[in-house]
Amino acid sequence: MEKMTRALISLTDKAGIEGFARELAKFGVEILSTGGTAAKLRDAGLAVIDVSAFTGFPEMLDGRVKTLHPRVHGGILFQRGNAAHREQCRAHDIVPIDLIAVNLYAFEKTVADPACSLETAIENIDIGGPTMLRAAAKNFHDVTVIVDPADYPRVLSEIAASGNTTLATRFYLMKKVYALTARYDSAISAWLESVDTAANPLFSEKKQC
Repeated sequence: MEKMTRALISLTDKAGIEGFARELAKFGVEILSTGGTAAKLRDAGLAVIDVSAFTGFPEMLDGRVKTLHPRVHGGILFQRGNAAHREQCRAHDIVPIDLIAVNLYAFEKTVADPACSLETAIENIDIGGPTMLRAAAKNFHDVTVIVDPADYPRVLSEIAASGNTTLATRFYLMKKVYALTARYDSAISAWLESVDTAANPLFSEKKQC
């Protein structure tokens, strides 16, 4: 396994992230980030590359489109040992992203408020986060994916020892991703089932027109 070179960090729950990112930087890992996470890391004195600068494409549509770009997902999904993948990445200027630290919009916390509207709930359904997590988990052979700050020490210990994580750790972390995304989608589905469209003004004929 090659030495880890690049991480993408984009978090709702930022607990412990400054210390984690600072250790990654000490190991020579380049850090990509977005929005509030990037600002927090910069405030902590860390060098951060905005994802928009990395992709050459601005964040847009009120932040709905940030990480949905071939340079991000190609960097996550390409199989490092696949010669055809490597050639395609060279041709399209895609570089590896070896670690993803992402957690998701707090949908359940949002809809726990009895006053939460359907519009607010919908805006708190994360799209880019689950997409990156699932991509990284699928390519666990090459990519470390973290959804739980409790796993930061294990990951840092292994990088310190060998420059990267072990396959066993990456598989362990991959399983946590799919458990999380399954729960997340189930929570969204369950809440949407509770919506009374007959009583919701969003579904009035006047509103639709």
